[in-house]
Amino acid sequence: MNNVDFFTARLRFQTDVSDVHAALGSAGPGFVLVDSRGDAGWRHGRIPGAVHLPHAEIAERAAASIDPATPVVTYCWGPGCNGATRAALQFATLGYQVKEMLGGIEYWIREGFPVQTDTGTTRQAADPLTAPPHAITCDC
Repeated sequence: MNNVDFFTARLRFQTDVSDVHAALGSAGPGFVLVDSRGDAGWRHGRIPGAVHLPHAEIAERAAASIDPATPVVTYCWGPGCNGATRAALQFATLGYQVKEMLGGIEYWIREGFPVQTDTGTTRQAADPLTAPPHAITCDC
């Protein structure tokens, strides 16, 4: 595999929080966003509009929850967790077109995007280590 093939493949199978945020803000994002964390993580806070489908339940519940013709984007805690990768593999095994959202909910929060809980939606200021202080995204 050459460099072009490698990076093309990465973009085909991975996305980032800024791109997901932009897509969710459009008229039709073209995918279902899946939070693959357990119940405690879901209750702690999730991306608005995400579907909760823990990794261990994907094989059993995916087809009843998500049309197999609809692309899926998976996320979990963050870069130190491979839960989104494992969830993406489960969806791919079931025949779904799938991407993994790099950074997980950790970077979603760190970029200042909204988080939904059972009591409402909150938003923290962007972390200057991950996002410019006067912009929402890295503008890449």
